[in-house]
Amino acid sequence: MMTMTETKPSRRDRNMRDKRDRIFRAASELLAEQGFEAVTTQEIAERADVAAGTLFRYAATKGELLLMVYNEAFRSALTEGERRAAHLTDPTAAITALLEPVVARARTDAANSAAYQREVLFGATSERYRTEAVALVTDLEDSLARILNAAAERSGTSPSVAAVRAASASIFAAMHLTIARLSTRARPHADTIDDLRLQVSQIVAGALSTTTQTPGSTMLNQAHTEKEKNT
Repeated sequence: MMTMTETKPSRRDRNMRDKRDRIFRAASELLAEQGFEAVTTQEIAERADVAAGTLFRYAATKGELLLMVYNEAFRSALTEGERRAAHLTDPTAAITALLEPVVARARTDAANSAAYQREVLFGATSERYRTEAVALVTDLEDSLARILNAAAERSGTSPSVAAVRAASASIFAAMHLTIARLSTRARPHADTIDDLRLQVSQIVAGALSTTTQTPGSTMLNQAHTEKEKNT
């Protein structure tokens, strides 16, 4: 039963949502079947049963159609990664758990994933779906920063904001390169996740080594040092 504050969507709103859903579904299917390079916007419009002009009102370019589809895959992978990382206290394990679903998703569709990366990095800044993609990257880097800050707090140190920010960006860059290598088939015999875990471990160690001890921790260490001198 509808409440007094709820309003039923108008016919125009329902039609727009239906068309967007059809376009999304058609783009998803054809990208999976043919790949980003081969598929055309005309084919997507035909499968969605909309005019080409209508298609471009929802996504102005083929690249934006790719962003529309793969943003959802990226968001879903990040949600799964957050779930896996939630109860891990070791920062390298937690970060690897956070990133692994994103890499696993890219492994199943390496060429389209590489094309998605290009659109995120170099697409038009005015595109709505690129803006959404950049927001997802920001969300990922924020999650990485939270893990690093929590690890620093557990070790009794006060994290350097600049170090944590740089480390989060570096970890994202390492993941980005890992996904790019999937499509180029560089280092085909390397274990993708093991390589990424090692890079994460090195970045985490570097970030946490640049933190400064909290005053309480410093006083505790000084007291411990004095005790050792007197024994």
